[in-house]
Amino acid sequence: MADVLPLVEARLCSALGAPDARAAITFLGTDRVEVLRFRGAGPDPDLVRYATLGMSAQPMADPTATLADPVKGPRAELIISVRAGLADTDKVLRPLAVLAASPQVEGVIVAPGASLDVGDPLWPGAPFTSVLVAEPGGLVEDLELDEPLDPVRFLPLLPMTPNEAAWKRVHGAGALQERWLTHGTDLRDPLRGAVPLD
Repeated sequence: MADVLPLVEARLCSALGAPDARAAITFLGTDRVEVLRFRGAGPDPDLVRYATLGMSAQPMADPTATLADPVKGPRAELIISVRAGLADTDKVLRPLAVLAASPQVEGVIVAPGASLDVGDPLWPGAPFTSVLVAEPGGLVEDLELDEPLDPVRFLPLLPMTPNEAAWKRVHGAGALQERWLTHGTDLRDPLRGAVPLD
């Protein structure tokens, strides 16, 4: 069976250009996860994007299953986009790798609408310790793999303040996204404050 990761990297590069930096992190008992940095990619040159590479090497397993299927199951990589030069966002590499390793470490399936919390600021001075997993397909198209493998989905992550994360738990992901939209929230601002939640 073909190695998935070279195909994933090729898809990322075709959508975002060549990465200008990469870092690899390995957690005990997990496969290596790389984080690639893309500067000035796409239609918005003042953005920097960080994408994981390695999460999709194994399918995510249903945490209630007694035996994980080594072939079938959802596969994904994570992408976070922020405005460059406003904060030391390169420090997001480790939290992003932690989130990418969570299916192997904690047996969770990362899917749109989910909240993921790292417990610490995503980068120094960041008002965010968690992210909302958004719908894929807008920035990087799904990567179809040969049967019986599921496609790789590239899931955007939207940073959330603790108050937004708590509000989302009560009202749902759709309601929080609607509130962001209504207030014109710049979700790529690495230092933005919480959206009004009254």
